[in-house]
Amino acid sequence: MFAVIYFFMIAPQMRKAKKERKFLTDLKTGDRVVMKSGMHGRVNHINQKEGTCIIETTAGKLKFNKSMISMDASNELNK
Repeated sequence: MFAVIYFFMIAPQMRKAKKERKFLTDLKTGDRVVMKSGMHGRVNHINQKEGTCIIETTAGKLKFNKSMISMDASNELNK
C-alpha cells in the first residue's frame, strides 16, 4: 500500500518541486515571467541573498519573492 502511494503521489510531487527549484535558480535578468497572481513582467534584478527579484511591468517596477513566480505559466509564456 505504501509503495503505491509513494509512486503515485509522493514521487511526482518531489520531481515537480525539484524542477521548480532548478527553474528559480536558473532565473536570470531579462527573463519574461508570470507571477502566481497572473501578473506578467520581465526580471529586472535578482537578489540571491534575500530571495527576491524586481519585476518590471507596465505599471512600474515591483519587488517580489522568487517563490511567487509560476514555473508552468512562465514556461508557457516563453514557448
